Amino acid sequence: MLNSIAKIVVDLALDREFDYRIPSALAGAVQIGSRVAVPFGKTTAQGYVVGMVDNSTYPQLKEIAEVIGKKPLLGNKILELTRWMGKYYCCPVELCVKCALPEVVRKAKISWKERQFVKPGKISTEDLAKLRKRAPKQARALDILQKSEGMFVFKLLKLADTDAATVKKLAEKGYVQISDQVDERDPFGGEVFLPSTPLQLTPDQQKALELCNAAIDNPEKPILIHGVTGSGKTEIYLQAIEHALHQGRDSIVLVPEISLTPQTVERFRARFQNQQITVLHSNLSAGERHDQWHKIRDGQSHIVIGARSAVFAPVQALGLIVIDEEHETSYKQEEAPRYNARDVAVMRARIERAAVVLGSATPALESFYNARRSRYTLASLPTRVDNKKMPVMRIVDMRQEAIRQKGLHVLSRRLRDAIQARLDKHEQVILFLNRRGYATHMFCPKCGHIAKCPNCSVSLTYHRKAGQLLCHFCGHVVGVPKTCPECRDPAIRYGGMGTEKVESAIQHAFPKARVQRMDSDMMTRKTLYREILGAFRVGKIDILVGTQMIAKGLHFPNVTLVGIIYADMALHMPDFRAGERTFQLLVQVAGRAGRGDVEGEVVVQSFTPFHAAVQYARQHDFLGFYDQEIEFREQLGYPPVSRLICITARSRSETKASFYAQALTRELQKRVPDTLGIVAGPTPAPLAKVQNQYRFQVMLRTHRIMQVVESLSQIMSSLKPPEDVSTAIDVDPVSLL
Repeated sequence: MLNSIAKIVVDLALDREFDYRIPSALAGAVQIGSRVAVPFGKTTAQGYVVGMVDNSTYPQLKEIAEVIGKKPLLGNKILELTRWMGKYYCCPVELCVKCALPEVVRKAKISWKERQFVKPGKISTEDLAKLRKRAPKQARALDILQKSEGMFVFKLLKLADTDAATVKKLAEKGYVQISDQVDERDPFGGEVFLPSTPLQLTPDQQKALELCNAAIDNPEKPILIHGVTGSGKTEIYLQAIEHALHQGRDSIVLVPEISLTPQTVERFRARFQNQQITVLHSNLSAGERHDQWHKIRDGQSHIVIGARSAVFAPVQALGLIVIDEEHETSYKQEEAPRYNARDVAVMRARIERAAVVLGSATPALESFYNARRSRYTLASLPTRVDNKKMPVMRIVDMRQEAIRQKGLHVLSRRLRDAIQARLDKHEQVILFLNRRGYATHMFCPKCGHIAKCPNCSVSLTYHRKAGQLLCHFCGHVVGVPKTCPECRDPAIRYGGMGTEKVESAIQHAFPKARVQRMDSDMMTRKTLYREILGAFRVGKIDILVGTQMIAKGLHFPNVTLVGIIYADMALHMPDFRAGERTFQLLVQVAGRAGRGDVEGEVVVQSFTPFHAAVQYARQHDFLGFYDQEIEFREQLGYPPVSRLICITARSRSETKASFYAQALTRELQKRVPDTLGIVAGPTPAPLAKVQNQYRFQVMLRTHRIMQVVESLSQIMSSLKPPEDVSTAIDVDPVSLL
């Protein structure tokens, strides 16, 4: 029998394939991508068929016990992608396979939701007249039903204000037909979108679109669209997807985090009224995720929008992947496999012969470096559509402000005056601070005690509304003490600030303004994000205070002022990308202003106003910033000039973590010659302790990444850590904390 042996990866992180014989009873059912149950040791394990061969080097093979589900869950191309991920990111291929399938699909405990569906049957005019006299409730239900082609029984009962017995009697008389039908769980069900039509493109947009369309027809290199905020990148995506649809090809649109999804989905649904658009992100219920995934897999949906994991969407004929705001760090997964969805998208497009389009106003230095070296094709959109002006950015030196106001205040005089001027004109304001809570720490001025987390090497953040001190890393919570825990002095104070404090200061300074805070502390309900943005859009909120949730991709024409409360917050982090992050955040937040007819203004409060990141952001000058930053990176040999791998050893015992990190460094120095890479470390991580685990880092910089990850995989399999030490390998890390 041809292909009588299946290669299977089981749901255990063993990083190897096992051979199993395919019994004749399952010969037609076992296919590549099938989920199967197999005997494994003394138990039964579940796994996936990743290959089929004629013979095996092992003589005594066990047989596959059963095939789970009717269709294979994984296609050949996705399996090829997961194998590449396993090699590149130094992790077991099983974890990559798991990553490609949502948990609800893997566990198969939820299926389609079926409900009773009622359709109108045949009834003569005479019978209908009799029914109106004898059974008015039945007649009313029938009247409502006849206006449609049919509806779910629960909906008819609601509209007709009646009970199930009424519908049952109609069915007995043959006036209606009842059957079971799938009731699809649609996260945007019931919402109506006004149709939109393709807009007239500017010459720059037209050039970019032509590049995208050519890539869909004949994929060569990824395309990077570098367009200022408000330059109409989304319109290019929409028209490129239209082109892909005409070619019979599917599209995946990746957006950072969940935050961009409601507004993005709205624009796509409005444009593609006749298309099934599916959404994949972490805020969906298990049932919604099940239905959305299966719709894509069954070929019912040709446009998929979602966050990081949507890169694995099982579309049938991939033609285009769009990565919006491609510089965003949320595309990187923080647990194994530590993949970057942007890079996985580029690889998937290469495997499936599809086009890939990256878009950003502030591209990641890696992407722009690739464009400069002709690995990517660059398309530039240097101006906003309709010749709208870029917002004017004013920098306030908070050192001088502290002298003028005799102390530090949340709002500088310039920002306070600017807010008042906007409120007087009934315009809207966004205030941005990328830290939640009220104060960053609690301290005692008498003995100097600072409330610290017992599990992590960080101070606890004060949340005034909840009356708690909270660790943002491990979630440790304590009540707020009335006196100092060390010296019992009652004069405890709070230093630093978060969005809660900004909200409080705004309410105090502008008591008549309608103020709303938006951060992850506020997002207690699934729909709250959309509700707040909806209220802001229709003008029910004057001032929106928030974290990076409000910094990206949102379009509110009435926002004419953006205030950045503390621009330097990320600038002094122990990370070589601190300047890049700050520049990106300032430009992105500033881009929320002046998107309507009124010119926008941005007020940036900074303690280091002459830093290059702040000054280049003020001019919206990405190219100037890139040229200076790339020079530093070249001198120091940091990405994008080289590739970086960060290996972290963690343990409850500081000694053991340090000892293993040293042993690993010695082994790496032996096996990775200087010509191949530079090994640095081990050193305590900038956050030396998190969740009661001490952390030590070893850094590897190289120009030959595939050779190094191969050597690293061999080292890690031979140099096993002790039982109470765990390791994390992060290839192309985006954060070094």
